[in-house]
Amino acid sequence: MQQLLHKSSMLLHIGIRNASSSTAAVTKIHRAIYPNMYTTLVVNSNGSTYRIRYYEPRAIIKLPFDLSQLTETEKRLRLEKRKPKSKVKIEQEVDDKFSANKYVKFIKRK
Repeated sequence: MQQLLHKSSMLLHIGIRNASSSTAAVTKIHRAIYPNMYTTLVVNSNGSTYRIRYYEPRAIIKLPFDLSQLTETEKRLRLEKRKPKSKVKIEQEVDDKFSANKYVKFIKRK
């Protein structure tokens, strides 16, 4: 009975292994001691994403964008986004007649 189970389990493993020709591409790392690898999300310049094993604990790796494929207007807009935004200057303050005492009755106290 044990020999029959052993042979059937052997056939099962062989059948599963030969079921797909792409099993060699998707497999584990065959090492006795595994290096410490972290799953990381890689974002391509076109927006597509996939997960890889990376040696540093990072959440996302964003690949650089190819600026040679853009038109002149798109290049200019992209460079404008990189520049720091200018601060808004307040020219004059508006004197409003806001009174916080009107709204004290709406505050709940414990």
